[in-house]
Amino acid sequence: MAFDGSAIQALLQGAVAKGAVHGVAAIVVDRHGVLFQGAAGEATSNTLFRNASMTKAVATTAALQLVEQGRLQLDATVASILPEFAQLQVLDGFDGDQPQLRAPASQATVRQLMTHTAGLGYFFTSDKLMRYLVQTGTPNPLSGEKRSLSAPMVNDPGTAWAYGVNTDWLGLVVEKIAGQSLAGHLQQTVYGPLGMVDSSFEPSAAQRARLLRVMQRQADGTLAPSVHDLPAQSEWDAAGHGSYGSIQDYGRFVQAWLNDGAGILQPATVQMALQPQIGSIALPAVIKSALPELSNDVPLLPVPQSWGLGFHLTLADLPGMRSQGTADWAGVFNSYYWIDRSKGVGGVLMTQLLPFFDMPVIETLMGFEMAVYQQVGAAVPAP
Repeated sequence: MAFDGSAIQALLQGAVAKGAVHGVAAIVVDRHGVLFQGAAGEATSNTLFRNASMTKAVATTAALQLVEQGRLQLDATVASILPEFAQLQVLDGFDGDQPQLRAPASQATVRQLMTHTAGLGYFFTSDKLMRYLVQTGTPNPLSGEKRSLSAPMVNDPGTAWAYGVNTDWLGLVVEKIAGQSLAGHLQQTVYGPLGMVDSSFEPSAAQRARLLRVMQRQADGTLAPSVHDLPAQSEWDAAGHGSYGSIQDYGRFVQAWLNDGAGILQPATVQMALQPQIGSIALPAVIKSALPELSNDVPLLPVPQSWGLGFHLTLADLPGMRSQGTADWAGVFNSYYWIDRSKGVGGVLMTQLLPFFDMPVIETLMGFEMAVYQQVGAAVPAP
């Protein structure tokens, strides 16, 4: 049965027409190729996007390749590879205006970087870290200043799941072992092999001209140009948020993970990475925002879920939607993807709009996912 994308294209156009987005693109892939791609509004098939945290899965893939090669051990301490990591302390709170810092109770590992359990936080999801940055004048990671990574931990390693700069440090691990920049390494190991021709950390002037502008949801529901953007220059290739690319490029990446890592990873590595890796640590019911203009609170669905190596995992079938074991994540500019290896299908929806977890975009995303599964049906395709 041919995949009919007309309902998805209508959904995208409807989202623009009702003001949910100014521009949006979507792609659906299976193990063999592209089932659908479309765009609406200010986005076209040629548009580039700030991947933001969708960079994380790609950088983690490069680290997993080093694990396969025996050059990196998952349970090695981060400090054994990057001695500067040993200087990070845990922020317990404040005595008046004075930050209360102490040594971590254990050493964070590479695996914990991949699972966001290394103790590191983000300024926009941690009130105490936000307060620390304000009071000490420490820059945040979106400033492009590398010293932003020296901000303290918010938990002891291995004790809690906290979204943070874990993958930025993982990118530095990759650079140290590979002996080259993350951008150069990804070009050789992921971008090049998969034909991700528009993916980079430093878009050319011609590529920048293809970027969809960032819009900000206003209190009255309308959209206006946003003052927030990724820095024009960054002091490091930020594995947590710093890449740019097209939706076609990200579709190729999703397809590789659907397809047992074809071209970039071994099947056993893919299977390992998409197993729960955080033991009894529970994900928070809500990822609270400390900066509402950048992100809304993000409530997690009340279903079993966990975290693999680089991916959020849904551990239950969602009726009419993704299957148990599906991997996913997103980028702060309201871009989203999922990888459903059980049904052999993945999807990417990209826009450039703040704050994250914008309800009109989420409604569009859910409509997109349901439209995909109405097409692929309940039949599980042959691998």
